[in-house]
Amino acid sequence: MQYEDRVDALVAPKGALEMLSQDEIARISEDSSQLHELFRRCSLAILNCGSDSDDPQAVLEEFHDFQISIVQQERGVKLQLVNAPSSAFVDGKMIQSVREMLFCVLRDIIFTHHEYDLESSLENASSDKITNTVFNLLRNANVFRRSPEPDLIVCWGGHSIARHEYDYTKVVGHELGLRELNICTGCGPGAMKGPMKGAAIAHTKQRITDGVYLGLTEPGIIAAESPNPIVNQLVILPDIEKRLEAFVRAGHGIIVFPGGAGTAEEILYLLGILLHPNNKDVPFPLVFTGPKESAAYFEQIDEFIGTVLGKEAQNKYQIIIDDPVAVARTMKEQMEDVRGFRKKHHDAFYYNWKLFIPEAFQHPFEPTHEKVAALNLHFDQELHDLASNLRRAFSSIVAGNVKAQGVAYIKAHGPFEIHGDKALLAKLDALLKAFVEQQRMKLPGTEYIPCYKVIT
Repeated sequence: MQYEDRVDALVAPKGALEMLSQDEIARISEDSSQLHELFRRCSLAILNCGSDSDDPQAVLEEFHDFQISIVQQERGVKLQLVNAPSSAFVDGKMIQSVREMLFCVLRDIIFTHHEYDLESSLENASSDKITNTVFNLLRNANVFRRSPEPDLIVCWGGHSIARHEYDYTKVVGHELGLRELNICTGCGPGAMKGPMKGAAIAHTKQRITDGVYLGLTEPGIIAAESPNPIVNQLVILPDIEKRLEAFVRAGHGIIVFPGGAGTAEEILYLLGILLHPNNKDVPFPLVFTGPKESAAYFEQIDEFIGTVLGKEAQNKYQIIIDDPVAVARTMKEQMEDVRGFRKKHHDAFYYNWKLFIPEAFQHPFEPTHEKVAALNLHFDQELHDLASNLRRAFSSIVAGNVKAQGVAYIKAHGPFEIHGDKALLAKLDALLKAFVEQQRMKLPGTEYIPCYKVIT
């Protein structure tokens, strides 16, 4: 049965995989039911672009009859869609941005799997090999530019933020764009969309026709945070750790907007890296910002960091409240420090090779009750190691909140239990409770059922 909100289509490549060898076509057409289901889910997320839902299971149930298959042709491949969301089409023709991103999914889920065999090749890989693999994945996606200046600003923040916070991210993005800076985000809605939208308008004012709006995601998160339509470069990294490394290797500075557990995970990831002695002299601009109504949020974050990781960690960032111009000026000015350091050390502008990332930050952490309970959340360790373990705790909460596999795991086995130092856990529990009260764990207006228990 054909529903009014469903479309069948045969789609030709655009932007990615437009030219393939016969050998490549044969390999990406190989049948693997598990890989194909991942491809189907990620493709549905792309076609459902613009949805307000952060419930991947609800989307999968609504479009349970959606199918996608690879059609081999002498000139390449096409995608056969059956019962695709009609929102991806206008007058029967697929929207160009959706079409481009759909073939990014084919490239990053199917082609990359067969080209690099990532699961087996990276299972026990060294730090250098992982860093080189992230480089190869970004290069394969044609992300790198020969820019004469560092200009890519990464923006982190929640997908379920309040309207005034979203509006603020747009204004900051606008100020960044006026200063000819480009944007990289997690590619979803909320704080991931606002900066891109603001920068796109500013780039038009500055007559910049090649503005970069880079979205970095991973298979477990894309269904809950479908890419926003402003993204003009999309890369789906194999897991959250590779995604986070891509952010800090490709970006030249980071702005953090209000968010929830996912944003806390990103903050702890970066602080853990910057606290490592090997990165003592590496300049990495980091600013926390939001509207005046969000000042308390950053006070809570700052207090938590100060109590748990100390003054050294607090010195790694600036907090600028309700001043988009100051945020943009700070980033623009600190690009000079980044440029000088990269030139002095003969490091590339497009990939931060000099930044040292320990293996603990690179290998995937797949949360289970046993692994979460065993996390070392005590003060008797190096600060960067404590930050790494705290990052994993927040990563587990993100998985239980929004990732389809994590949500199903919690439903089957109950909430994760977080153990550790009593004083540390008290601070962690207070921060998480504040996130819940401020509706930062789910979309505003929806009920949040915790996927964790802090055992104090």
